[in-house]
Amino acid sequence: MTRTEEHAYWNHNTQYHRLVLDAMPDPCDAALDVGCGEGLLARRLATRARRVTGVDRSAEMIEQARERADPRAPGATEFVAADFLRHPFPEGAYDLVCSVAAIHHMDFTSAVTRMAALLRPGGTLVIVGLARNRTPQDWAFDLAVLPAVVVINRLHGKTDPAGMPMAAPEMSWGEVRGEARRLLPGARFRRHLYWRYSVRWRKP
Repeated sequence: MTRTEEHAYWNHNTQYHRLVLDAMPDPCDAALDVGCGEGLLARRLATRARRVTGVDRSAEMIEQARERADPRAPGATEFVAADFLRHPFPEGAYDLVCSVAAIHHMDFTSAVTRMAALLRPGGTLVIVGLARNRTPQDWAFDLAVLPAVVVINRLHGKTDPAGMPMAAPEMSWGEVRGEARRLLPGARFRRHLYWRYSVRWRKP
């Protein structure tokens, strides 16, 4: 059993790890996971990328990530306890930049702009985030999918890592979609189950 499998679990965020993995460029020399938490996605990325960096401003989460890193993984992993918006990551250095359920902890415009700048030309950005309901259509969507969410939660058994920081999103679905498309021309926005959305963009 690999270290990744040993520490695997399921929740509304890990549900979308496959979405990120499927979007990875092939080959992928360097990947950056923004808001990596205890590192499960970074460990999964390291099975395909040569180098993976995970960053999170929670020192507790980074300590867990370092403890669970798999030295046998094909790709090298590094975990950085830092504010993503201030840490001096090299611009234009990454084939993949991703973030799952973390961008609502930051200023959206600043974070997306920084992520795009860190990508190489042709690199891929994948964001999975949370937004808040603000319109009748938003609430209607949630009510329509709630029975399916309850059933799937029971089937999988939802688990969250100890100490994981929580925050409520401030931007609405429409605000996220509009700002993402303004900052990332041609980006694909989708709303998903579990109160999540995805934004996928390829840098020209």
